[in-house]
Amino acid sequence: MAKSWLRKTTKTIIISINLFVGFVFLIAALSPYINPNNWWLHGFLALISPYLMLTLFLFILFWLISRPIWSVISIVVLCIGWKQIPVAFAWSGDSGFTKRKAENTFRVVNWNIQSFNGLNKNKEAKLGVRNEVAASILKNNPDLVCLQEFNTANAENNIHLFTQTLPYYYFSADYTGSTGGYQSGCIIFSKYPIINTAKIAYPTAESLIYIDILKGSDTIRIFTTHLQSFKFKKGDYQDIEHIKEPDNTSFSASKKLILKMKQAYRKRGVQADIVNNAISKSPYPALICGDFNDVPNSYTYFRIRQDWRDAFLQKGFGIGRTFISLAPTLRIDYILTSKNFEVKQFDMVDEALSDHIMLLADLRLKK
Repeated sequence: MAKSWLRKTTKTIIISINLFVGFVFLIAALSPYINPNNWWLHGFLALISPYLMLTLFLFILFWLISRPIWSVISIVVLCIGWKQIPVAFAWSGDSGFTKRKAENTFRVVNWNIQSFNGLNKNKEAKLGVRNEVAASILKNNPDLVCLQEFNTANAENNIHLFTQTLPYYYFSADYTGSTGGYQSGCIIFSKYPIINTAKIAYPTAESLIYIDILKGSDTIRIFTTHLQSFKFKKGDYQDIEHIKEPDNTSFSASKKLILKMKQAYRKRGVQADIVNNAISKSPYPALICGDFNDVPNSYTYFRIRQDWRDAFLQKGFGIGRTFISLAPTLRIDYILTSKNFEVKQFDMVDEALSDHIMLLADLRLKK
């Protein structure tokens, strides 16, 4: 009798957990439709969506082995929130990326270069990072390069590292130092002539920029941007470690981090609307490369992407992590194209020179 009671209790607990995870996932599945500027909690839910999906898949396997009828709970929940699944995982399984570009294609590089700081703590090693970053990009023979967290100054003109190969460029210069000609922001380099440029400022910090290039007889618009980050500093990463420890500092650490994340989610909601409006008005075939600082299950991603093609989903495989800190599921950097383009190749390259991974894509404009 005791065994029977234990089995029933265990079954009830497992079903309750399954229902709870399913309920949270269904709320998270609303994230693409709810602007975090209005309800910021959905930003957090989008962040954990991959883990919720994985848990539901594990529940399906568990119930199929023990009580198949109960697997219906997770199956129905995943079917309702199905839009969350195809953006989180890529299934194309392409065999690899070839350095040689196919005929009538052009190669795009997108990379947040972390202000040329590199990952090496050695001061002498850091001195060579700017040249290593440029060499890592140029060895791929790109036609267009979009960089975030790019900087330059009078003493170290980082723009000159690229212009011999990519002579045309447009720099957002969102931040300007008081001395030494220091500027930072997003930049686009191009092998093709630039016939128009524009900068669309966000309400607070940074901007969306674009260039119109002339490739043969075709005009193409290229956008790039760096959306609001959490701006975690060294102390914040230490706070994340404190949260794992059940002591008196964990609550205050959690409160501080949540406040920073809340502010970032709200700002990104506003920025995503601005980007959506700008790219929707493009009179030309267009693409946007950038560090969105948000995952594919978020309002930010869905709002910007609309019905455009995601180069990773077209030709990549797996989760596609692009940010190497914090969690293994952070795909926050993107190359998105309007339907006028075909994605021929896609690759992700970790050069160990930034906390972000470089993205490469070969694109062909459809005629």
